[in-house]
Amino acid sequence: MLYLSLIAGRLGKAVLVLLAILVFNFFLIHAAPGDPALVMAGEAGSTDAEFIADLRERFGLDQPLPVQLWHYISGVLTLDFGYSYRQQMPVLDLILDRLPATLLLTGAAFIISLSLGVLAGALAAMRAGKPSGSLIMGLALLFYATPLYWVAMMSVLLFSVWLEWLPAYGFSTVGANYTGLAHVGDVALHLILPALTLGLFFMAIYTRMTRTSMLSVAQQDFVRTARAKGVAPGVIQRRHILRNALLPIITLAGLQAGQMVGGAVLTETVFAWPGIGRLMYDALMQRDYNLLLGVFFFSALLVIVFNMITDVIYRLADPRIRGAA
Repeated sequence: MLYLSLIAGRLGKAVLVLLAILVFNFFLIHAAPGDPALVMAGEAGSTDAEFIADLRERFGLDQPLPVQLWHYISGVLTLDFGYSYRQQMPVLDLILDRLPATLLLTGAAFIISLSLGVLAGALAAMRAGKPSGSLIMGLALLFYATPLYWVAMMSVLLFSVWLEWLPAYGFSTVGANYTGLAHVGDVALHLILPALTLGLFFMAIYTRMTRTSMLSVAQQDFVRTARAKGVAPGVIQRRHILRNALLPIITLAGLQAGQMVGGAVLTETVFAWPGIGRLMYDALMQRDYNLLLGVFFFSALLVIVFNMITDVIYRLADPRIRGAA
C-alpha cells in the first residue's frame, strides 16, 4: 500500500508538470520566428495571399493564441495531438511509429553507459593512486570533454569507411528484406555505432561518480570495522563499498536516462536513425508546430516516467527512506 500511495502521489504531480510543460512549450514554439503557412505555401510553389490565408484558416493558425491553446490542450486530453502540416499524417501516428527506434537506441546506450561506467569507476577506485587508475580517469575525462558530434563522425569514418566493419547510417539495410533473426542481427549491427556514441559521454559521468562515491564510502566507520574483523578485501569492495556507493548512482542514472532522449537528437541526425529525435529536428526546420509540440510532450513524458521509476528503485535499494513521502 505504501508504494501504491507513493505512485499515486507522483502521478498527481506528474499530471500538473505535464500540463505546465504543455502551456510553456506552446507559447515558446509560437514565439519563435517563422510562419508555418508561409513554409507550406513556399513548398507548394505559391506566394498567393489568398492561398496563405486559406492555409492559416484550415489549420487554425488565424485564431488567437489562447483559442489555439485551448483547442490544443483539449485535443491532448483525448490523445489528439493534431495533424502534421508537412508529413500529412496525424502527429500521434508519426510519433508512435518513431518512438520504438528512440527507445531502442536510448535503452541500449543507457545499459552500455551504466554497466561500463560503474565497472570502470569501481576499477578506478580500487586502483586509486596507481597508473592504471589514472589511465581510466583520463579516458573518462577525454570522453566527457569530446563533443558528441565529433565522436559520431569519427566513428563513422573509422569503423564504416576505413575498416568497413559496421554500417554507417540507418536502422536496417535498405532493400535487404531480412526477417526473423537475420533482421534482428541487421538492426543490432546498425545500433552499435549510435548506441556507443551516445553512451560514451554518459559512461564517463558514471565512471567519475562511481569512483568518487566508492572512495567516500571506503572512509566510513562500518568499512573500517569490516576490515578490522578480517573480512576479505573482495567482499568489502562488493558488499560494503560498492553496494552503498550505488545509491547516488541510481539517482544520477534516473536523471541521465531522461536526458538521453534529448541527447538522441544529435545522434539520430548524424546516423540517420529514424527516431523521434530526428523527427523533432525535421519538424523544427519545417516549422511544423503540432509535430514539434507532440515530440516535446512525449520527451517530457519519458523524462517524468524515468524519474518515477528511479524514485521507486531508490526506495527499494535504501530501506532508510522507504517510509518517506
